[in-house]
Amino acid sequence: MALKAVIGLEMHCELKSNSKVFSSSKNSYEKDANVNISAIDLAFPGVLPVLNKECVRKSLMMSIALNCSLPEYIYFDRKNYYYPDLPKGYQITQSHDPVGVDGEVIIECNKEERKIKIHDIHLEEDTASLDHVFDSSFIDYNRAGVPLLELVTEPCIYSADEAVAFLEHIKRIYQYCDISDADSKKGQIRCDVNVSMMEEDAKELGTRVEVKNINSFSSVYDAIVYEINRQSELINSGRGDEIVQETRRFDEESGTTKRMRSKEDAIDYKYFVEPNIPKYKVSKEWVEEISSCIPELPLDRKKRYIKEYGLSDYDANIIIKEKDYADYFEKCISLGMDAKESANWIIVNILAYINKLDIGINDLFITPEKLKVIIDAKKKGAISSKQAKEIFVKVIEDKKDPIEYIKDNSQISDKEELIKIIDDILLKSESQIEAYKAGRSNLFDYFVGQVMKNTRGKANPVMTKEILNEKLNG
Repeated sequence: MALKAVIGLEMHCELKSNSKVFSSSKNSYEKDANVNISAIDLAFPGVLPVLNKECVRKSLMMSIALNCSLPEYIYFDRKNYYYPDLPKGYQITQSHDPVGVDGEVIIECNKEERKIKIHDIHLEEDTASLDHVFDSSFIDYNRAGVPLLELVTEPCIYSADEAVAFLEHIKRIYQYCDISDADSKKGQIRCDVNVSMMEEDAKELGTRVEVKNINSFSSVYDAIVYEINRQSELINSGRGDEIVQETRRFDEESGTTKRMRSKEDAIDYKYFVEPNIPKYKVSKEWVEEISSCIPELPLDRKKRYIKEYGLSDYDANIIIKEKDYADYFEKCISLGMDAKESANWIIVNILAYINKLDIGINDLFITPEKLKVIIDAKKKGAISSKQAKEIFVKVIEDKKDPIEYIKDNSQISDKEELIKIIDDILLKSESQIEAYKAGRSNLFDYFVGQVMKNTRGKANPVMTKEILNEKLNG
């Protein structure tokens, strides 16, 4: 039986802002528990939420970037349910009129473009976080009230590759627009995955299984692959009725999903309009101002890099992977550096070093200006390619200006000086010269090596070979 997978994603991302979405508490990642809290976050009696306008602005920016339809008014709803990490007993969210609906975005997957439909995107407050230790649970309210955008796709994704490509693309948009750092290591991104299987020519979706709270894209991929295989095996063995609508979790250690609870019917959260937050008019002027602040997005940059600078698809993909990489690259271009050479230095040398040091590219001592000094010195013949790489490493490790090392490692490019050095070496190499002229052509490299040894690698290699060729074969 020919089966195909149908996948829908729910992506939660914490927004970047100075304070939380409904309180003045600091919105920042903290290792210490319960330091970014206020009476509002803890739901003390009599306190009232105050909407953070910057969070609304960034939510609208994301909606515009995803080509969503925007609401006329911003207002919020109460989602009523009890859980220990929800001190109010309800969550302030958007249900009836979210900040964006009916969007779409073009992504690339396996070198092909795919259109992914967005059902909606809505702004809400995050809950507190729970840590379970043996028979006890500890609550950290730092996360309570952190602004959270939830993006819900239509069931229009058909493979684990597509799902991860979509998530990576959305993460880049968050970062390029400075809406969020979107750092999964800090718990800023979480994802729910819905997977169902259906026959190729069927018109109705199969039974949907939800996998909750996946914390990394690699785990999203593994969870989808596992669910596709699990459900396909049940259907092909005649046990398709064992697939029930349920919520599962992904176990990273075993690489499997495990049942949490059944989900036969949609949970009735008893939504109603949040009475303590007045609705806010979304003016045409504000939308235009927000739209004007959206930068060139990653896929558009990639296409431009390939078209204008001749980068390969592979190189362009790496350069746009992080906004800081792309900004570093564009700074190199603005300084007059060659695009392909700049990309090569970034991909081969710079990214290797920042990964080794576990730092961001903006934390690297070598700025585009310093890199240009090294590349220009190599172009002028003052240093060799090998010396350029050695100086690059020394500048990073010693945190010194590259000019200091270039002066100490400048190539000997004065022809008269090189002739004098080479004549002295040939004068002492009569037997090698005789052997070379007798047919041992590989000795030419011996003479080059002697010149390099004599000059401690500073002799211009191209000029050295030209002079030796004149002397030995002229």
